[in-house]
Amino acid sequence: MNTIERLAIAAGALAVAQAAMALPAASDRVYTADQNTNTISVFDPAGNRLLGQIVLGNQRPDVLSPLYRGEINVHGLGFSPDHKTLIAVSNGSNSVTFIDTATNKVKGKTYVGRSPHEGFFTADGKEVWVAVRGEDYISVIDPHTFRETRRIPTAVGPGMVQFLPDGKLAFAVSSFTPEVDVIDVKAHKVVKRIPVVSPFSPFLQFTPDYREMWMTHKDVGKVTRIDTRTFQVTGVIDTGFITNHLAFARVGGKTLAYVTVGGENVVKVYTTDKDATLVATIPTGALPHGIWTSDDSSRVYVGLENGDGVDVIDPAVNKVVAHMPGGQAPQALVYLSHVAAPGSADNLSPRINQDAVNIPLAAPDGAAARGFVVARQLGVVDALEVNVFKLKPATQYSVVLGGQPVGTVRTDAKGNANGTMIGPVRSFTRPDAAPAGQAAGKILIMEGTTAPSPAAAVLAG
Repeated sequence: MNTIERLAIAAGALAVAQAAMALPAASDRVYTADQNTNTISVFDPAGNRLLGQIVLGNQRPDVLSPLYRGEINVHGLGFSPDHKTLIAVSNGSNSVTFIDTATNKVKGKTYVGRSPHEGFFTADGKEVWVAVRGEDYISVIDPHTFRETRRIPTAVGPGMVQFLPDGKLAFAVSSFTPEVDVIDVKAHKVVKRIPVVSPFSPFLQFTPDYREMWMTHKDVGKVTRIDTRTFQVTGVIDTGFITNHLAFARVGGKTLAYVTVGGENVVKVYTTDKDATLVATIPTGALPHGIWTSDDSSRVYVGLENGDGVDVIDPAVNKVVAHMPGGQAPQALVYLSHVAAPGSADNLSPRINQDAVNIPLAAPDGAAARGFVVARQLGVVDALEVNVFKLKPATQYSVVLGGQPVGTVRTDAKGNANGTMIGPVRSFTRPDAAPAGQAAGKILIMEGTTAPSPAAAVLAG
């Protein structure tokens, strides 16, 4: 073997070693906030597997007792700069839970104002700021004493807040006001208000160089880009129906944006050039919501709100390469590196839920109306979560399963509605349960008091 051949073999071995090192480590973790089971699912990204769940409360509907003390609607996630602390925001019980990532133990809890949504540590790790979406302020918490120390007035309905790395400024989006608040971190005061295209934004993220802040608009299916130095809106991208969260990855020397579009069950990939261009559309499981990138950009993790788990994307090929079952209705998702011993499942419970069943709804006459239903087993009873869009505004509709009415929903001014029916759903899917001429398990959406009939249904699935 000559010198050139030896060098080639050595270079190949080095490349393989570097590629192996680039993948997620066994000490890294992926977390999802599971709204229906009130759990945090903890995943091993090196093995693409669920390690277990941190149980913060009971599954729905076992949260209605006046003596219930657990958390309700575990929804938002944040973490400390050193990755030693994870925070979970529960918007139904108005709480912020502090979790030790090395042991998975709860080490503190803070109760804040009505319906908090997301929270994050300041860049220096000395404070936790929680967006109290049901009110008009950000709650500031001491992460050592777990006490609220002050409140920062904002626009009504702050949805999320993130910090520039120098610790001087924070950006807060809103779920009820079409603006972004720029906050002086030291002064705890809003210093700039930036108008944006719609009032409902659940999520923001900075580009890796922190020169831009990108935010999602769930209500109108768009993403807005803002220059973090000039505070000017630099672009608005039409992304799609139910645009949820976004993340960035460095691929082939370029920074790309990955946007979860829940209404299309895809992640859309955009360039971050001056004029963003759609370069890929990646099919995923049902209703992609939270998304985060591994530190080295080798993987992108997507929480599936209606798929009760996480899809793993390889951004080098823009494909889902693995799936990890998890908790019910995951919302926020984060990736943390070097937080626990490899394979450790200390203080975790086995998965407490089963997989969901997803049924799309379409208009038989080809109209623009649409929707989807998610069926979940809750022990002896079941939950049927119904979402409909673009029907008649302010109108009542009945939900029919296997020929039997199981509930009603009423649309808002935009013709949208959602509701959950809890009961013995499985009994309506038996062949002997459906009336003559109607299929068991067939779901129909009927307007008003119209008698159940596939021919007269406005939506069917």
